[in-house]
Formats: sequence, C-alpha cells, structure tokens
Amino acid sequence: MGGGTGADAAAGGHEGAGVGTFEGRTALVTGGSRGIGLAIARSLVDRGARVVLTARKPEALQEAVAALGGPEVAVGVAGNAGDAAHRAEAVRTAVERFGSLDHLVGNVGINPVYGPMVDLDLDAFRKILDTNVVGTLGLVQEAWRAWMAEHGGSVLVVASVAGLKSSPMIGGYGVSKAALVNLVTQLAVELGPRVTVNGVAPAVVKTRFAGALYEGREEEAARAYPAGRLGEPEDVGEAAAYLLGAGWVTGQTLVLDGGALSRGPA
Repeated sequence: MGGGTGADAAAGGHEGAGVGTFEGRTALVTGGSRGIGLAIARSLVDRGARVVLTARKPEALQEAVAALGGPEVAVGVAGNAGDAAHRAEAVRTAVERFGSLDHLVGNVGINPVYGPMVDLDLDAFRKILDTNVVGTLGLVQEAWRAWMAEHGGSVLVVASVAGLKSSPMIGGYGVSKAALVNLVTQLAVELGPRVTVNGVAPAVVKTRFAGALYEGREEEAARAYPAGRLGEPEDVGEAAAYLLGAGWVTGQTLVLDGGALSRGPA
C-alpha cells in the first residue's frame, strides 16, 4: 500500500505538489474505462498519480488498467454510478489500496433519450438526473466523509456545453449538465478551503458516447469550431490535470469547445 500524501495537504490539498506533478497522490476517476475518463486517468498517471477507475464493465476496466501500466498504478472497480454501495466501494478502494484519495473526477454521464423536452419521458429524465447529478453529488459526499474533509484534495466535475445553451433533442442531458455547472459553484464554497472544486464543459469530443453527433460527417461538424476540429479526449485530459492541481482555482467551469460558443448568431 502506498503512503499517500493526502494527510500532508493544506487548503485545497495542493501545497507543495505543484500543478505539473501528482507524485504520491491518488485519484478516483468515474467512467474511466474509455474516452474522456480514460484520457483524464492517463494524464494523471503520466504525472505520477495512482488511479482508481470505475465503469460498468469489468472487461473494459481490465483493459484500461493494463493500458495505464497495471496494478501498481491503477485498479478498477466495476459497478453502477447510481449505486451508493458501489460509490462507497470505489472510495474505500482508493484509500485502502493506495493510502489516500487526493483527487476526485466525476465523469459518469448518460443520455438514453433523444427528442424534444415537451415529449420527454419523465422516468427517463429522472434516470438522467439521478445518474448525472445525484450520483455525482453522492460521490463527492462519500469522498469528503472518507478522506477529504480531514486531508484536503480537489474535485473535477465533467459537465458539457450542452449545459450552457439550448441543446436541441438532448435537452434532458443538457439540463443535467447545467445542474452540474451550478453544483461546482455550490461545492466550491461549501468545501473550501480544504477542497477545490472545478468543472470542464466540453463540446463534441471524439468518443463513442458522442459518435452520433459526428460520425460520417466529421468535416461538416468541425466547421462550427474556430479551432478547425472536434475535440480529442486528450484535450480534456490535459485541462483536467491543470484544474485538479491548481490550488487557487475553484468554483470554475472551463469551457473546452474549440471556440464554438464564441461564434454567436450567424
């Protein structure tokens, strides 16, 4: 078991660590078996962190752990993000296996329905909110009580540009992400100065989850972005590492959209 440095952390859990290094620190990344979650985990491992990954499928987690360097630096905990017992197990695994829980990344998000809000099945909407919002808050509560209240740390919430504007046909998902943007500001005030809380709001990133938004028409989709391309998971990974290590940034949601929101009306 590693002797985590969380116990030595001061306000925000970053004193002496620096933005560029996570040596001796432990991160929990939900939805970490692929896409944005795996890219965030890779960014942290490359900077010296040990990571605990969660996802629903054990096989995918095993592949992700191997890709990150094996059990010395990564471990997977399979389960459903909406399950309180699973969240508790993930937090407990980080503390028991690596000796601390210095950084928490809430990356789980679902969008099982497509269509206008006026026709949205309310049970489906409840499921979206329960997984994307309630599950994220529950994870933060678990980490706070188990480690961060005493030792400090940092939290990153993966929101979306869909939570910052009208998002036709995925309005339920957008509303849940808007709630996460506000949750960041609420938690930053409540958990400071021990813990910093920030978010990222990506536009379309080239992942399996977002495939329906660009597959077969990537060049056309990219025209909306002044940067000239869609996002890559690594773009989010690098931003996440900065925010998780930046001790004087809290309550912020960083938009990662290749400049798309800057265009305004045509």
